[in-house]
Amino acid sequence: MTRHRAMRTAVAAVVALALPTAGRAQGAPPRLSFQVATGSTAGTYFPMGELIAGIVSHPPGLPRCDAGGVCGPLGLIVSARTSAGAVANVLAVNAGAVDSGLAQANVVADALAGTGAFHQAGRQTHIRTIANLFPETVQLVVAAKAPIAKLADLRGKRVSIGAEGAGAGVAAREILAAYHIAEWRLDIRRDSYDVDASLLLQGKIDAFFYMGAAPSEVVNDLVASRSARLIAIGGKARGRLFKRDPSFSAYTIPADTYPGSGAIETVSCRTLWIVKDSAPPGVVYGMLRALFHPANRALLDSGERSARYIRLDQAAEGLTAPLHPGAARYFREMGKLADLKAERRD
Repeated sequence: MTRHRAMRTAVAAVVALALPTAGRAQGAPPRLSFQVATGSTAGTYFPMGELIAGIVSHPPGLPRCDAGGVCGPLGLIVSARTSAGAVANVLAVNAGAVDSGLAQANVVADALAGTGAFHQAGRQTHIRTIANLFPETVQLVVAAKAPIAKLADLRGKRVSIGAEGAGAGVAAREILAAYHIAEWRLDIRRDSYDVDASLLLQGKIDAFFYMGAAPSEVVNDLVASRSARLIAIGGKARGRLFKRDPSFSAYTIPADTYPGSGAIETVSCRTLWIVKDSAPPGVVYGMLRALFHPANRALLDSGERSARYIRLDQAAEGLTAPLHPGAARYFREMGKLADLKAERRD
């Protein structure tokens, strides 16, 4: 078990141990369930959702919640739910099928505009933002023996761009368009990351797009076994990508992030925690206050790698959907909504 996985298990166990007490306690406050739709267990969203859920949940009798503001509202039990990914999460949140979810900023922008992956479903008008959380890195993974040295070499190859409903497909399509690689020139598949890894090992695909924290366990296993390598997403064409979609930014995966790999140029996109506009403002406010409470900084820093990027200074920036009123109240109190334009988002 990795250190990050052990941390998630420990946080979840602390909450779970308090639940029987909550059920037996006389006069205990009603339990308030709240879900976070994430992604597959092989990606970044699910472990991040578990970590956040463990931090902000507040079952009665949990000692760490005794200090005011360290946990969410009393009786709140937050759970992470697996899903197909960012696109599916937006649709579910907008429809009220799930309380909240994680999604890339560009996916949320498309949802509000009713474009891209939401062309058929139309504008998702009930989406609001809780916070800008962390960046996701696009990683182009290719089979070690595949004749692929650059993005242009994907033409004619078997490439997975992520499962249906996942945000990786949105990112992959934007990248391919910016680099002038027509989709019809590729043999495209839509599979989950664990399936991608298996197919690459079997020689049934040549490459796949992974979107998430680096290093990823899935990608690391492939690179460590010398079954795969990463291809850079850089050059002048990257500037076209930034013009097409300002949600992307330049990122370099540091050398030795993966065994034997040098520094790799790529791109990243921020992940937003979204919620339906009808979510109780007090719950949203309380979860944010807990997430950014100084007492919880150690849990974020020692948990999933992406959690280290969850910072109050950036949480109200780069939003592609309006803030939820409960979130706007919190950020305003913390002095993070200084300009009038930001104030009007709620």
